[in-house]
Amino acid sequence: MGSNSSRIGDLPKNEYLKKLSGAESVSENDPFWNQLLSFSFPAPTSSTELKLLEEATISVCRSLVENNPRTGNLGALIKVFLSRTKELKLSAECQNHIFIWQTHNALFIICCLLKVFICQMSEEELQLHFTYEEKSPGNYSSDSEDLLEELLCCLMQLITDIPLLDITYEISVEAISTMVVFLSCQLFHKEVLRQSISHKYLMRGPCLPYTSKLVKTLLYNFIRQEKPPPPGTHVFPQQSDGGGLLYGLASGVATGLWTVFTLGGVGSKATASPELSSPLANQSLLLLLVLANLTDASDAPNPYRQAIMSFKNTQDSSPFPSSIPHAFQINFNSLYTALCEQQTSDQATLLLYTLLHQNSNIRTYMLARTDMENLVLPILEILYHVEERNSHHVYMALIILLILTEDDGFNRSIHEVILKNITWYSERVLTEISLGSLLILVVIRTIQYNMTRTRDKYLHTNCLAALANMSAQFRSLHQYAAQRIISYTCRHLRRYVYVLDKLYFPHSHCSTLQHCFSTLSDNGEELLSLTCSHILRSYASSLFSLLSKKHNKVLEQATQSLRGSLSSNDVPLPDYAQDLNVIEEVIRMMLEIINSCLTNSLHHNPNLVYALLYKRDLFEQFRTHPSFQDIMQNIDLVITFFSSRLLQAGAELSVERVLEIIKQGVIALPKDRLKKFPELKFKYVEEEQPEEFFIPYVWSLVYNSAVGLYWNPQDIQLFTMDSD
Repeated sequence: MGSNSSRIGDLPKNEYLKKLSGAESVSENDPFWNQLLSFSFPAPTSSTELKLLEEATISVCRSLVENNPRTGNLGALIKVFLSRTKELKLSAECQNHIFIWQTHNALFIICCLLKVFICQMSEEELQLHFTYEEKSPGNYSSDSEDLLEELLCCLMQLITDIPLLDITYEISVEAISTMVVFLSCQLFHKEVLRQSISHKYLMRGPCLPYTSKLVKTLLYNFIRQEKPPPPGTHVFPQQSDGGGLLYGLASGVATGLWTVFTLGGVGSKATASPELSSPLANQSLLLLLVLANLTDASDAPNPYRQAIMSFKNTQDSSPFPSSIPHAFQINFNSLYTALCEQQTSDQATLLLYTLLHQNSNIRTYMLARTDMENLVLPILEILYHVEERNSHHVYMALIILLILTEDDGFNRSIHEVILKNITWYSERVLTEISLGSLLILVVIRTIQYNMTRTRDKYLHTNCLAALANMSAQFRSLHQYAAQRIISYTCRHLRRYVYVLDKLYFPHSHCSTLQHCFSTLSDNGEELLSLTCSHILRSYASSLFSLLSKKHNKVLEQATQSLRGSLSSNDVPLPDYAQDLNVIEEVIRMMLEIINSCLTNSLHHNPNLVYALLYKRDLFEQFRTHPSFQDIMQNIDLVITFFSSRLLQAGAELSVERVLEIIKQGVIALPKDRLKKFPELKFKYVEEEQPEEFFIPYVWSLVYNSAVGLYWNPQDIQLFTMDSD
């Protein structure tokens, strides 16, 4: 850059950087370092600025890679930084702005160089650059310092020990960013790394004792959401004549100042997104997630995951078992509040999932809260706006609900929380509704979206599992929630009849099934040769009865017949043929959910009985279906019982009168007439090798959300750039 430079593109020409990367060794005691480190500019934030910085750094690095094995200048720079950090705490207490500023600049340069080194070279080459030790003439010692390990330990000390003040905010962010950069070697490998320098340095040796303190500090950084100090106030006042920050130091240093960048902000966002209002909190959360998702070392479990799994509430005075390593305590109330407030970001939702799934202390605490709506409503809003969210964020939100619904206390309490005026729910004005009914509405809407758009079996299975877990505790369902449960089931019942028609009668031309029923033998074999065009609703139950003995065989034969008519095995079956099994699964689960509610809490849900009676004609057609016959017994009994009472009451009944008859009938219906089924309970279990999902996901969040870090998308191997 030099004294006349004003653009990032001029960095390779800067005389100080040229000396750093050149062929001449610079002693760590050389005054050159004060000159090199006395630069100032607004930290680049937009992708355009960061890309320019990356490109400029690469050219400097090429020269440094070539010369460093002889000069050891990278090691000297790191030693300068290490020596300064020993006085950093005292400098912060004494408000020594210049010292902290120069130390920050040293770390900024190290971070930029390290990022390029990790991307461009193997771990073996990287370690050679960080373990090189210049030997004086006549010194034949083979001892060498591992500067990379020293740097990491120093960064951990800096993050955990330096007080957070206006003048230390930026260096704290930079220290966390440098640790993220150190771990970024994963980005440049397609496969998940199970042995790396990350495992070597962070899971054993001198870094290990900092584990619990580091995790605790990163969590508190997330909790506090400290905003950065106003520009120019954290080190020196801003010049009145504009042009950025230029610091009036002693004249001997001032001649070495790098001119302030005047970048113009091309490509910057007009406003910061909510999750970036605190760069320190955002960067801390990303580093925490990266550490928590490191794979276990070959000889040791991931200590950072152990710390996350075992920390306790500050209100908990019970001693930690001696078998739990890296234990610490944190204020659960503050953590809960922060988690509730920050759910707009992927990374905060992933942290919530991680804590709920892995830390039983946190899970117990959250389930005991009396204000669960503060946590559940943001999760429901994520699912409600499924079209705007990436699939991973939706998965995490959904799994959080599934974990919560494993608890019966949660399932009861959410129906006791009454909400007013849910403004983000636009399908219908909800002036007053229970949290439980709202949860049902949002989950059903998510299933419906998935079935019509993304068609992801994993998603709808977990949605249905959450509803099933809740079903025995459904209480006082809102009329709209009850209506949606029944109407969604009916939608699939109709779809099922339509698919059967298409599948069993692909070449049909006649308009009714009357003649085909008379020619159909008991085993159903002739079904394939029938030529009927449309299964009328009135014939559906007769068809199900005829199929009851050979349903699966006939379905298989119909599918083979249809494939044969397509003339090639390479031609995929139509959507309706592929959909049939999925639709059956959804119908079965919805019927089980309705049955569970009727069996366990019929007297609490007159609106569900009302909605069921309103659609009774369609349900009655499925009473003989072989796949649903067992589960339809109770539903059919309820329909028959209440239909009879309504018939006795006369015609043209008002809604209020019907509900009154239902409430009276609930008392009269003998409970022993309802067949008992096993309780519907589903538990979330991570699939084998969850790291194959979580590690690419976490690093995609780092790539997209980290403050002040840029990687060339062409270098990324871990995930594809077009995936969300």
